[in-house]
Amino acid sequence: MMGRFGKKGRYSCFGFLAVLVLLLPYAMARGSRDGLSAMSGTLPHFLQEPDDAYIVKNNPIKLRCRARPALQIFFKCNGEWVHQNQHTSLEHIELGTGLKIREVMINVSRQQVEDFHGPEDYWCLCVAWSHLGTSKSRKATVRIAYLRKNFEQEPQGMEVPINGMIVLHCRPPEGVPAAEVEWLKNEERVSSLEDINIDTRADHNLIINEARLSDSGNYTCLASNIVARRRSATATVIVFVNGGWSSWTDWSECNVRCGRGVQKRTRTCTNPAPLNGGAFCEGMSVQKSTCTSPCPVDGGWAEWTMWSVCSSECERQRTRECTDPEPKHGGRLCDGAALDTDNCTGDLCIQDRKLLHDVKVPQADMESSNDVALYSGLAAGVVTVVVLVIAVTLYRRNQSEYGVDVIDSSALTGGFQSFSFKSARQGNPLLMNSSMQPDLTVSRTYTGPICFPDSMEKELIPEPALFDPLPDLKVKVHSSFMVSLGVSERAEYHAKAPSQTFPRGVVQEIGGGGGTLGGRGKSQLAPVQPALVTGKRPLRTSGVFGHGGGRLVVPNAGVSLLVPHGAIEEDTTWELYMSITQQDSSALSDEGQEILLSPEVTYGPPSLTLSCPVALTIAHCADVSSEDWNIKLKRQTQDNSWEEVMTVEEESTSYYCLLDTQCCHLLVERPGCYALVGEALTQAAGKRLRLAAFGNMEPNFLNYSIRVYCVDDSPHAFQEVVSVERGRGGRLLEEPKTLLFRANSFSLQVSIQDIPQFLWSIKPFTTCQEFSFSQVWCSSQSPLQCAFSLERYSPAANQLSCKISVRQVKGHEQILQVYTTIAESEKDTVPFFTQSDCTITSQTGSRAFKIPLSIRQRICATFDTANAKGKDWQLLAQKLHIDRNLGYFACQKSPSAVILSLWEAQHQERGDLDSLASALEEIGKVQSKHSTSADTLDRISKTIPSSDSTMNRSSEELDVNHT
Repeated sequence: MMGRFGKKGRYSCFGFLAVLVLLLPYAMARGSRDGLSAMSGTLPHFLQEPDDAYIVKNNPIKLRCRARPALQIFFKCNGEWVHQNQHTSLEHIELGTGLKIREVMINVSRQQVEDFHGPEDYWCLCVAWSHLGTSKSRKATVRIAYLRKNFEQEPQGMEVPINGMIVLHCRPPEGVPAAEVEWLKNEERVSSLEDINIDTRADHNLIINEARLSDSGNYTCLASNIVARRRSATATVIVFVNGGWSSWTDWSECNVRCGRGVQKRTRTCTNPAPLNGGAFCEGMSVQKSTCTSPCPVDGGWAEWTMWSVCSSECERQRTRECTDPEPKHGGRLCDGAALDTDNCTGDLCIQDRKLLHDVKVPQADMESSNDVALYSGLAAGVVTVVVLVIAVTLYRRNQSEYGVDVIDSSALTGGFQSFSFKSARQGNPLLMNSSMQPDLTVSRTYTGPICFPDSMEKELIPEPALFDPLPDLKVKVHSSFMVSLGVSERAEYHAKAPSQTFPRGVVQEIGGGGGTLGGRGKSQLAPVQPALVTGKRPLRTSGVFGHGGGRLVVPNAGVSLLVPHGAIEEDTTWELYMSITQQDSSALSDEGQEILLSPEVTYGPPSLTLSCPVALTIAHCADVSSEDWNIKLKRQTQDNSWEEVMTVEEESTSYYCLLDTQCCHLLVERPGCYALVGEALTQAAGKRLRLAAFGNMEPNFLNYSIRVYCVDDSPHAFQEVVSVERGRGGRLLEEPKTLLFRANSFSLQVSIQDIPQFLWSIKPFTTCQEFSFSQVWCSSQSPLQCAFSLERYSPAANQLSCKISVRQVKGHEQILQVYTTIAESEKDTVPFFTQSDCTITSQTGSRAFKIPLSIRQRICATFDTANAKGKDWQLLAQKLHIDRNLGYFACQKSPSAVILSLWEAQHQERGDLDSLASALEEIGKVQSKHSTSADTLDRISKTIPSSDSTMNRSSEELDVNHT
């Protein structure tokens, strides 16, 4: 201290000691007078010693000393005496002992501590004097308090399985005094005293011995001392549960009442259900097995027993039982009586004192008279039938020179019907010179990806040689009427018969293509397979894509490819292509039970590398409203063989298949050739056929040809028909319609009806033609055609009306109503192909997507982030109705991005962003308890443009691009 005050300080200190020496005898004398008698031989005793202290910011601290008996107390800091002027002294007499108690205080400032540079911390002690000597107190250190900002180690987020151990490390920032650590979970204090499963004593770490679902949350390490409080970064802990299978349910009942069918059993991934991103169950959730339901057996009578002994009433009896066979499984009981009685004495028994023979004589006379009347009526009936047959034969001979078909219902009213032809209608550009509005209530139009709009009229269809017109198919047809007369003719085939494939439970027809079903006499027409299929180049389209992604479409084929944003690396471009195979399919198995439900679609190049799946959309013709199909996705390998990738109903982490009513959306990463094949499990399985009627005048300008096509209901298959009719100059006579064709082994019949008999004629017995079941079922995207040739009596007859019925025996039926005007010269007519084809087959960048990129990124950032209740993308998938096979999305880097890509592919035509906004709004309501997430979703849903504005924007971008 003296060094610190300089020379002046030293003088003052020496003066203080001199005064102290002079006063010491006086003080000792006075003390001896006051208390020596009571406390002789006692040194000063400290009642309060100075405590360690910390200087906070610039606030000085006080050091206190209190001792008895004490004449004087002085502080000594860092080995130097503190000046008397800096002391504050208080004294009083203790009542019990009469001793003097002295208390001294000094202030220590921040500046004093900072100016001290010694080997140890700044310290101070007290020295107390009594008449016997001095006493020293303990040393009290004075330090400047602080707490640094950065933690030496912050806790890290982690995902832990249930019942696992959670260890969160925390090393607080450096500080004086040392910081104390406490833990917060979701902003609430965590205490090891309240939960024995938690330990916070081990070197500031948080240890949870056995993780529970309730332990999921956001943890924060909180460090504090007398200066400040610091918070670490938040560590998110997720306790997940891996899914486990429940027990199998009992097998369901067989789905058919009679014959071979299918039964299934299911299990769910709920034992336990996967939570918080836990692994999904591996394996199948549905098992199917074939089953056989016993068919009803109608009862049949066994042989009569022997007659019984004659009774007293002259009757005998015999019985029979309904046991040959017994009625089983709901079969009908036997018809008739089980008991029979008979007179056993030759009518000689006496009844009422008369012979039974005499009693029954009048009855016998009556029966003989009735027999005469019966035979007379039968003879008259035979004569009448003979007369009618002769009359019909003469009438047919008289009418045969006009070529009138007596089976046609219009022959009965042709002489009395009047014709009032309406003016030509306006409407479908495919229907030319027609004047009757088609019945659209039973037709269905494909809504899948067709093409991008383009105002320029360009031809994207390959060269005409690719779509050579169908050659005339000459077929001789005989009707059931001719069969009844014993006439039969062999059908002439000018095309190759299809491969024979039959669903389960359907027996192949004996006799090949010329056989009949059920003994009917109509010929079986083969499918049209000329240059339409064999020898063709595949339909192909291509485009250059980069990091922004885009969309590629095969025009008018129902096939498209969606490349998401970011699927291709930055600063990299690929020329992608898609093609549709036009040759005979090789994807079907050799077992003969599979049929092709979609075209074979290839996308590439094979060396393409992607960072996320692309969405491939393919149209199909299966009726998926019931569970009667086993639909598989197949992929062609390098050796041109086909491998089964997955079935539609199974869980897979490599592929995803979303089966809509008319198309299938696939998420794939490997380029290659893909196709959908199906196996009918029951006879209730069905596929859709598209029916269309075309017509044009023949070169002689008297005959008019009507051609009816039956083709699988997919845009690509129908475009083959369009290409053929383009070359023939045909006109579409009626809006195409859809027919459901079942796998029940029954054939397809096409008939023409209600022809104006006195204006047009058709050769007899050609009004009905038939395709066998195998031809229709195994058509494999190839069209079937039958033709009707009508001849007009006069060139002035330029109006034609008739009906064309297409029906499956014991199945559905569709009617094509034909009402058209016949042009005199083909040069004066315009073909029905007046619509322009697509010229834009690819779009790149933001204009190819319905969801703007900024909104898409915000959605992914919101839903891909884990929270205490699990992965939010699962709720997003549920609200967008994409909640099957969630294990596939769980394996993706960004599940939300893949879900949105699938949604884009599913809604590429409708582009209904309102449904997406509504889904996000519903999720925001569900998560309303979590205000941050709900506010984010609300902002995102409000920033999504409406579908109308998006369509307008897309239209403007297309116009600009085209310009």
